[in-house]
Amino acid sequence: MEELIRLENIKKVYEHFGIKTEVLKGITLSIKKGEFVAIVGASGSGKTTLMNIIGCLDTPTEGKYYLEGKDISQLDDDSLSEIRNQYIGFVFQNFYLIPYLTALENVLVPTIYSKKPPKNPEEKAKKLLEKVRLGERIHYKPNQLSGGQQQRVAIARALINNPQLILADEPTGALDSKTAKEIMNIFKSLHKEGKTIIIVTHDPNIASQAERIIKIEDGRIIV
Repeated sequence: MEELIRLENIKKVYEHFGIKTEVLKGITLSIKKGEFVAIVGASGSGKTTLMNIIGCLDTPTEGKYYLEGKDISQLDDDSLSEIRNQYIGFVFQNFYLIPYLTALENVLVPTIYSKKPPKNPEEKAKKLLEKVRLGERIHYKPNQLSGGQQQRVAIARALINNPQLILADEPTGALDSKTAKEIMNIFKSLHKEGKTIIIVTHDPNIASQAERIIKIEDGRIIV
């Protein structure tokens, strides 16, 4: 399989009131197109910082990040924003839906910022909501939906710009076990369709459903 992501000796140091804290201590990692990967680790291990760098929400202090062979380690905020919009779909634990928008309108939000929006975006948004079994609730607002339904809206939103990579941060963390299973089944079906999926989780049951588990401890990969 072709390589999608390559990290070379990634380090991240935060400085607060003159005190430096090294969070990532030389991460080297390769993820191929179409892989389903779980990144696991305890709170404070560095897994969220690693996810933020992979998702172009943060930049490394040292090291190289190649996305499809291009070094994007030190791009400016505007360039990183463009990459996020074009290449990456995000799914978060807290859903981050806009409360006054309907499910359909929430799914359409990323298309507003895209330089290459899909043709007939509203039609595509409806199809994606049908795909995650919310076709009858497209005009519902978040407060009219359950937690699992809100997460399904978030997944549809992550897919609207047809990203190569789905990055999910604790996507089942706010859900009961039955609903978490339903959400994981959606990720599995997306993986079968060829999407590259990275899930960040502290839950071993969720991680075990991925093809590959990467364990991070004290800023280093140990597995």
